[in-house]
Amino acid sequence: MKIVSIVGARPQLVKLAPIASAFAETEHHHVIVHTGQHYDADMSDVFFSGLGIPQPDVHLGIGSGTHGAQTGRILGALDPVFEAEQPDWVLVYGDTNSTLAGALSAVKMHLPVAHLEAGLRSFNRRMPEEHNRVLTDHAADLLLAPTEEAMRHLATEGLARRSALVGDVMVDVCLQVRDAVVAAGDPPAGLPEGVDARTPYLLATLHRAENTDDPERLAALLDALAALPVPVALLAHPRLVARAAQHGLELERGAIRVGRPLPYAQMVAAVLGSTGVVTDSGGLQKEAYLLDRPCTTLRPETEWTETLADGWNHLVADPREIGVEAWTRIATRPAPDATRGTPYGDGRAARRVVEVLVERHPGKERR
Repeated sequence: MKIVSIVGARPQLVKLAPIASAFAETEHHHVIVHTGQHYDADMSDVFFSGLGIPQPDVHLGIGSGTHGAQTGRILGALDPVFEAEQPDWVLVYGDTNSTLAGALSAVKMHLPVAHLEAGLRSFNRRMPEEHNRVLTDHAADLLLAPTEEAMRHLATEGLARRSALVGDVMVDVCLQVRDAVVAAGDPPAGLPEGVDARTPYLLATLHRAENTDDPERLAALLDALAALPVPVALLAHPRLVARAAQHGLELERGAIRVGRPLPYAQMVAAVLGSTGVVTDSGGLQKEAYLLDRPCTTLRPETEWTETLADGWNHLVADPREIGVEAWTRIATRPAPDATRGTPYGDGRAARRVVEVLVERHPGKERR
């Protein structure tokens, strides 16, 4: 069986790591196609070296652009790849433009598509990620869901027969890396200058369009981070850096200390060393939860609703609306006393993905 994985952005590379490892234990032929949607070395190259992912078999080098232009370029570049490879499955990951383009290109060529991390919903139609995940789910032949809640969403949309609960592959890699970091016992590396790992700090990321494109909103969020009473290690996504410069906003001020995005193992170590996380990233919300750190999410909703249980994750759409005292209390709160559940699986999701792909292998038939 031949499987082509389509990846292009940082979160997809993390998900790819356990999948590539699981395929390496089999005789199946796994082809990796990197679209180049994330082309910055901090957002791409370090994940191949740091997580032991095989180098891509194909690199499309698409680069940045508007959503429509980027998606269109990926679509056009994938057609000849699929024509040459003729895979039994095209495996797409998550909710990026690479995800949607990979699914659309494959279905137009009558190639079976499996969507990893299917069924997530924010119900916020202003998010490009929401469009991508909904359209991909309805185009795909096999929906690999990470949670029971995702399965319920798919059933509500009439997609139950195409769905399979496999667990979350992010758990596989997060727990594995956590154990290695703890065993090594080294302090977090790569933190911004001015952040001392021996004293309390918050780890922060900010990159979503709804938080960075509006200069007034971005300024307010940066003001809120800057006003916190502990150092804030802001790992600045290229989008944040570009938008801040475009809007004439200074990133490093008050409590904020600016650093670069970290390789995955260093990110896990930085979360473990922190007293909490402030983010708008879906992946980092979940990683904070898995690593027993309280998270404050700068959005009005989350796809990962399980993280909200017992106060592990707290949604704050606009810190201005709750006032400085309430914002400070929420962002700097200690970890809950409650024990976390295991809604995202047991760390063996990647093996289940391979098993389900084999079980539902469509053979030579095409739709």
